[in-house]
Amino acid sequence: MIRRRLLLLPPTLVGVAILVFSFIHLVPGDPVDIMLGESAEPADVAALRSALGLDRPLGTQLLVFLARAAHGDLGQSVAFREPVAGLVAARRPATLELAAAAFAIALLSAVPLGVLAALRRGSAADRLVRVASLVGVCVPTIWLGPLLMLVFSLHLGWLPTSGRGGPAHLVLPALTLGLGMAGVLTRLTRSSVLEALAEDSTRTARAKGAPPWRVVGVHALRLALGPVTTVAGLQLGALLAGAVVTETIFAWPGLGRLVVQAIGARDYPLVQGCALVFGITYVVVNACTDLLLAALDPRLRDAE
Repeated sequence: MIRRRLLLLPPTLVGVAILVFSFIHLVPGDPVDIMLGESAEPADVAALRSALGLDRPLGTQLLVFLARAAHGDLGQSVAFREPVAGLVAARRPATLELAAAAFAIALLSAVPLGVLAALRRGSAADRLVRVASLVGVCVPTIWLGPLLMLVFSLHLGWLPTSGRGGPAHLVLPALTLGLGMAGVLTRLTRSSVLEALAEDSTRTARAKGAPPWRVVGVHALRLALGPVTTVAGLQLGALLAGAVVTETIFAWPGLGRLVVQAIGARDYPLVQGCALVFGITYVVVNACTDLLLAALDPRLRDAE
């Protein structure tokens, strides 16, 4: 599995770049007309089309795009008049900070609650955890973010409403992202632990007199971490790719907000560059998740 995953990574990244290029060019209308407007002078239209390389054949544009992307050149932003790679690099730390905080909130709350619900199956604690996780799954981010802002910023005055500064600025956007992820991971952890407790290896360990903490922590939890790790990796990839809605709500200066600004400014190269970074980030994070899963689950190594 590990060798196959590593061998598939380069062609997958090339495929992502081709898809990003294709989707951008499949947008109806001329990108130059969209950026400059219908009242633009023909000379300005021709100059921008030449600067973006849109006057070349489509195949040539694709080859140039792939060659430049391989060297880290994502083009020049029309709105900001700066290299796209530089803008992405400047906004990347904010997104990484937000994603790490949200991911920590999700894991540190979901795994213990999921294990507790599995061990107390059918009890009041189990029902409470399931209801809370269902609420976390169902409540949309676009509603939860303003609600948290209204309660903790405007009414209580405990936390700032927006922006990026000290740790206090991170709390609300991280909670907005982390609570929804925690709901999914809690339910998944519960079901995975229940399945792991029914496995032969777990029942054998219990029959041999292993203490309960060892049965759960060493045997059951290790088997249950497989699906939890897979889903957590998918969600982390989405977070690192940019939480567009949350960053927009809280004016968090990350990649998600940069994309919204690029779309509003009709900045064709910046949208394309950000989309490419999003796709590559998602693929790389999921490849790392597969490698981690192979390290955690000996059955995958044995299969290989």
